[in-house]
Amino acid sequence: MHKNVGSDEFWLNRYAFFERELGVERLEYFDKTIKEIVKLEDVSAYREVVLWFEFDLFCQVNLLALCTYLLDNYVKKANYYLVCTGKEKGKVQLQSLSDYSLKDYKNLYDNKISLSKTSLEYAKECWNVYVKNNFEQLKGFNFNQSSKFKYLQLAINQHLNRFPSENGFNQIENEILEIINSNSFSELDIVKNLLTWQKEQTVYGFGDMQYFQYLNKLEKYYSISNKKYCLNEKGKAKINQ
Repeated sequence: MHKNVGSDEFWLNRYAFFERELGVERLEYFDKTIKEIVKLEDVSAYREVVLWFEFDLFCQVNLLALCTYLLDNYVKKANYYLVCTGKEKGKVQLQSLSDYSLKDYKNLYDNKISLSKTSLEYAKECWNVYVKNNFEQLKGFNFNQSSKFKYLQLAINQHLNRFPSENGFNQIENEILEIINSNSFSELDIVKNLLTWQKEQTVYGFGDMQYFQYLNKLEKYYSISNKKYCLNEKGKAKINQ
């Protein structure tokens, strides 16, 4: 990870990652990502900049990166705001943007949170800690210092589970092995199980693409017969550690 969001090195790293890990070509990544983000390099023509995000790890990390980018291109006359879904009165589960109806969006917008320059600076401080990817530093840093980012600590706590456990695998990798071991599943079934597990027990906020990637990286620990996955001896040894 590169901390200087929007720099040439940052985008080159992103290009390489998406091309290598996800098979996304550079032109496609440019059109869908870079082309949109660079629009925020100069927001002087806008009175409001409203960021719409959710509570999960995926969104919270992107929120930090975007706040860092906005701070580095700060426009004094623009007003910055945040809409971040999560806890909702009367709801047990944390809410995503897709849980709201169209008429609810006006209420979300009306209750947006103002982000001062100090808020953006705090987000950048958190981003700089995150990109170091050091377990002890992440665990020791207080991500709860600003009420404007109330789901940040929750997201970071989830991120800590992406570091290796005692058997050398992280939470997601161990869950994949457990799912494969529990039944004779196809690739699609495994990912569906992961998405259900994610929604019920975690706040990762990943899509199927990320989970297909995790599954493919564990190919040494399973065999495939008639499109059904089964743990091999290495895989069984891992879940018994």
